[in-house]
Amino acid sequence: MKRNIVIAVVTAAALVGGGTATALAVAGDDDDTTSVTRTDDDRDDDRDGAPAPAAGKVTAAEAIAAALDHTPGTAVSAELDDGSWEIDVLAEGDAWHTVRIAPDSGKVLGAQQDDEDDAAEVRAALKNAKVTAEQAARTAESKGTVVSVDLDDDGDDRGWETETRASGGDEREWKVDLKSATVTADRDDD
Repeated sequence: MKRNIVIAVVTAAALVGGGTATALAVAGDDDDTTSVTRTDDDRDDDRDGAPAPAAGKVTAAEAIAAALDHTPGTAVSAELDDGSWEIDVLAEGDAWHTVRIAPDSGKVLGAQQDDEDDAAEVRAALKNAKVTAEQAARTAESKGTVVSVDLDDDGDDRGWETETRASGGDEREWKVDLKSATVTADRDDD
């Protein structure tokens, strides 16, 4: 009976904890129990060395186009993360939105407005740009499967930072020029 109560309490705590999983190992009699708690942060740390999720049928450029069809504005980044594309869009009025796109179908999975305060910096960086995030993604596709595109708006070396994955799983970083769409190896050691 005592064991059932402990298991029920641990299960309830896991549900109420919102993402915190608790494992209870019970050995022998009711007095020999060990409790282990694992948080969301622990799971994120486990993924640091693991390969990123594989890209689906939908390319980064197609995901960006789908996001902009849903939420008009300027795409500033796209990343294949947690099984979906996440595209950050700067809309009119300096409102930021994150749009999630299914990597297998290109359908919008959801969108939410975000609180960001760097709209002026982003608009300044893109003021004379001729290359969009979608175009940068298409250009970088010649180097491998694009898994992320992000605007580097710092300093004099502004451009689109892209990450590609080769068929063997090797990841490389590239810089796509904002005006010429020239692709060069990204040697930035930030």
